[in-house]
Amino acid sequence: MHFISQTSSNGVIERHFQLGDITGVLWSPESATPGAPLLLSGHSGGMHKKAPGLVASALHNVTNHGFTVAAIDAPGHGDRPRSPEDQHWVEAIHRARAAREPIAPLVVEFNMSVAQRAVPEWQATVDALQALPEIGTATPIGYGGVSLGVVTGLLLSHVESRIAALSFGGVFVDDTLIEAARKISVPVECWIPWDEKEFDNAAGVAFFDALGSKDKTLRASSGRRYPVPEYERDSSAQFFAHHLGSTPSA
Repeated sequence: MHFISQTSSNGVIERHFQLGDITGVLWSPESATPGAPLLLSGHSGGMHKKAPGLVASALHNVTNHGFTVAAIDAPGHGDRPRSPEDQHWVEAIHRARAAREPIAPLVVEFNMSVAQRAVPEWQATVDALQALPEIGTATPIGYGGVSLGVVTGLLLSHVESRIAALSFGGVFVDDTLIEAARKISVPVECWIPWDEKEFDNAAGVAFFDALGSKDKTLRASSGRRYPVPEYERDSSAQFFAHHLGSTPSA
């Protein structure tokens, strides 16, 4: 992992890094406590590691709870080149949306394709982050994501025992995702943006019901997925603080 830039503002250090083809960013408190919880943040499809909502959540978690937060660009997103296959999916989604046709089937397939490639990249990122002295291998880890980030988090948690808690919000659901949800056993918080017209609320409830965890919470709020309400960010942060712990300095 090579850090390529560093800035500091309002008590938060922001460092951009490169790990092979992976481009990412790490936010941490200026006075970080060794072993403080690490949150992995997965962006939605079409977004990137510094999408406004993701950054807002990261800064909230760092300043209010002393967490360290990491985000990476998913394959074909942000600073990473888009493959011909990914370009095909994106164009198909844009055409369907312009024609007012359902986009859910296309988004589900695209998300799964990207997420399957993102999982080993997240594992490599966690390995590299845990090698940093301020993080280490004993650090509790949580994962939060929206849309594409949900699919990535589900697949990642299936193969990554270091993930101790999950916080999800807003996702296109199909039978494959329902089956993936049944394999989850760690604590989960699930958020449904109730007025998001592109999402099926009944499918969102079914997704929550399918989650295999015995410790799970469902939240639904009026409005759409963007912008994420501040109280939902706070709920997610409190969820992680409860299950992962918070730092004495926060």
